[in-house]
Amino acid sequence: MHVYRHQIRYHETDAQGFLFNARYLEIADVAMTEFLRALGHRFQDLGAIGFDPSLVKAEIAFRKPTHFDDVVDVDVTCRHVGRSSFALRYAMSCSATPVCDVDITYVNIARDTETSAPLPDPIADALRAHADEV
Repeated sequence: MHVYRHQIRYHETDAQGFLFNARYLEIADVAMTEFLRALGHRFQDLGAIGFDPSLVKAEIAFRKPTHFDDVVDVDVTCRHVGRSSFALRYAMSCSATPVCDVDITYVNIARDTETSAPLPDPIADALRAHADEV
């Protein structure tokens, strides 16, 4: 598990004063980058080893709204590692109260053909070492 912390900025809120729903996916995206960094992989270097993940499925379960200036802790866990895909869970909480779960499945893409490609061994191994299920 890796924890990413995000403080909600004013421009991320909607007319109700809540964190706008689409922003949860943005937060998850940043949390994935930080998760990979914690595994020893800088995102900007990953293309060179053939790692280019594309989101293919996202599910969001909202539990409680968050507001401007709240601090959201994002616990990132790897739920599954396949041949060319992997799934991450982003369990978001505010002051230890669950606010949202985001489950995202990614498929690794070959940039030249825009088709799925096997996960590079260094990435697959790092994800498997931190996966709940393989």
